[in-house]
Amino acid sequence: MANQSSLPLYEKVSLKNNLKRALELVVFLLLLSLLFYRFSTLNNNGIAWSVAFLCEIWFAFIWTLTINIKWNPVAYITFPQHLSHWYAELPPVDMFVTTADPVLEPPIITMNTVLSLLAVDYPARKLACYVSDDGCSPLTFYSLVETSKFAELWVPFCKKFGIQVRAPFKYFVGEPILSGDNSLEFQKEWNKMKDEYERLCEKIERASRNSMPLPSDMTGDYAVFSNVERGNHPSIIKIIWENKEGLSDGVPHIVYISREKHPKHPHHFKAGAMNVLTRVSGVMTNAPFMLNVDCDMFVNNPQAVLHAMCLLLGCKSERDSAFIMFPQKFHDGLKDDPFGNQLVVLLEYVARGIVGIQGPFYGGTNCFHRRKVIYGLSADDIEFEGKLASNTEELPEKELHKTFGSSVEFTRSAALILCRSKGYYDFRCNLSGSIEAALRVADCGYECNTNWGAKVGWMYGSATEDVLTGLGIHSRGLVSAYSSPDPPAFLGCTPPGGPASLTQQKRWATGLLEILFSKMSPVIMCIKGKLQFRMCLAYLWVLLRSIRSIPELCYAALPAFCLITNSNFLPQTEDPALVIPLSLFMVYSLYTLSEYIRLGLSMRAWWNNERMVRIQSVTAWLFGTLSVASKILGLSDTVFEITKKDSSGESEDSDVGKFTFDKSPLFMPATTIVLVHMIALVIRFSGLHPPKEGLGGSGSGEIICSIYALLCFMPFARGLFGEGKYGLPSSTIFKSAALALFLVHLCLWSSGV
Repeated sequence: MANQSSLPLYEKVSLKNNLKRALELVVFLLLLSLLFYRFSTLNNNGIAWSVAFLCEIWFAFIWTLTINIKWNPVAYITFPQHLSHWYAELPPVDMFVTTADPVLEPPIITMNTVLSLLAVDYPARKLACYVSDDGCSPLTFYSLVETSKFAELWVPFCKKFGIQVRAPFKYFVGEPILSGDNSLEFQKEWNKMKDEYERLCEKIERASRNSMPLPSDMTGDYAVFSNVERGNHPSIIKIIWENKEGLSDGVPHIVYISREKHPKHPHHFKAGAMNVLTRVSGVMTNAPFMLNVDCDMFVNNPQAVLHAMCLLLGCKSERDSAFIMFPQKFHDGLKDDPFGNQLVVLLEYVARGIVGIQGPFYGGTNCFHRRKVIYGLSADDIEFEGKLASNTEELPEKELHKTFGSSVEFTRSAALILCRSKGYYDFRCNLSGSIEAALRVADCGYECNTNWGAKVGWMYGSATEDVLTGLGIHSRGLVSAYSSPDPPAFLGCTPPGGPASLTQQKRWATGLLEILFSKMSPVIMCIKGKLQFRMCLAYLWVLLRSIRSIPELCYAALPAFCLITNSNFLPQTEDPALVIPLSLFMVYSLYTLSEYIRLGLSMRAWWNNERMVRIQSVTAWLFGTLSVASKILGLSDTVFEITKKDSSGESEDSDVGKFTFDKSPLFMPATTIVLVHMIALVIRFSGLHPPKEGLGGSGSGEIICSIYALLCFMPFARGLFGEGKYGLPSSTIFKSAALALFLVHLCLWSSGV
């Protein structure tokens, strides 16, 4: 029940920086000047000049999209301490944790995430935690059962002593972390908790090695796991823990879910798992708000749910907070971000800029959703909600079944959510009585001839189902919000090395490009839907990411081409126009460097991220583009690749942060680029290049750019001579060398040599 209060729940603040805006415009004007100069001199120069001109048109377009995003940054400041003045009863929240592979995503990581969710500062009787195991692993189930036993000790301990970090693996690092209570009782409890957590880790580790404790005959609760195949098994739903007494300071409900899978039914990867979680929770607890986190994203700020409630409950209209995104930050980030995957600058400048348009993209984790929005509610429906609520009994049942499926229990729960007026909430406590209905909605054939994945729930059709789902929500005229409290609400794991990082980037690039060529393209949604024009441009900025690989690859190869053919793509040293590209490079570099310095990051971190963008563009993004092209041509379908998680969070490797390689073809293009540039420099300095024709021979500019390209791809240059996982596989080197020699021969042939 809401109370009247003059205390705000949140404040929206504009973050203006006129100097930053001025530098962005200077870069834009320099790009236009360079394009004008290129165009005016096209007839006097060769093919390299024309290729540079086309690439720079693309770079100018992307920079225009970037300015659009960064122009109006916005921050939200939340006041969770004011919630008690507004609401005597807080609304229920269903919390979803997704995992898919107990090898790539070790159960101890997932269990720490679960424990941190169970211990948040929120009434336990208002919470339910659902764990989706898409790997149908008895090990994950066993780990969750054992974790629930430890939670009975861990949750009261955290709340009694006001523990800040509630993921045990992070909390029990080093000496006892001060909680404001350094009494003998606290020290005793701390030691007890640490011993119990170590026992839990030992049990899970021994089970992972098959040296214990899962029943060999798979009896009792484990009987359902006997003879199951990962991609072919019935639905498994188990209530691990039920807060039957409705205790506010107890342990929330815990439910294990492994949805049914069958080879003849598409399971739609994570999007399919999220839709099953939505339906199962709908018939079991039916909370009006849902939180979804990846298995490695633990709660770092115990008031995370309260911060979200400030935005969900404090807005004037529900259309202004369709979902609440918290940034993805990491607890195990290496110094200076050697793999460019910590996203610090991206979250600070790009994410806050998008917030100032129509709200942040949905990033797949750390997100609070309105259940009614996931069920397809639009901005127009919110205005109609008052009339809808007064006519609940008259809702067309056939339409509900067509939209939500054949389950009477679920369609009723969906109708209650869609018609529920703001401020009215209930929470079901009889979980056991809803198991049968939950099993029905988890069937792999339940979604047939319904709107699931098209108009309702998480959207199908892309490996990045999160961005696609968020795009659908924004296209209905709704606005999302962004919360970035201090300390960060959630922390996760970064990919542990080069192959894992690039695999993740390839999946993102593939999924984003799939969206661009789908019927949900932001251009179409801007014309036919209610997506704002500037938000359309923001989506284009991220969806065009993989296509950027083509001009990046061409531009990276241009210096080598010019050195081999004795041509040029830069103005000659004596040409005054040389100041344009030189100034552009200097101003842009100072602009991007200033973003890192302003956030307290090092120049090394800036350089690592700059070179990783070059590496990602000609490896992961390029293969993402090829993957989507193959799909469009009907040659193959895209594959969802799970990113490996590191369960340790720490590494004893003395070479931690050093680039590693495997036999993946992802590494071939960058290796080829390195070899071509090496050969080009040898040709240039040995005088083997053809004589220049006219005024356009290669000069010091092309030499410097070639050396700069080698510096950007230095991990691959080292990999040519490295050993073990730090060296490129011989098969990759041989294939890249053959391709490099072919390209050099092609360049020489084009110049008449």
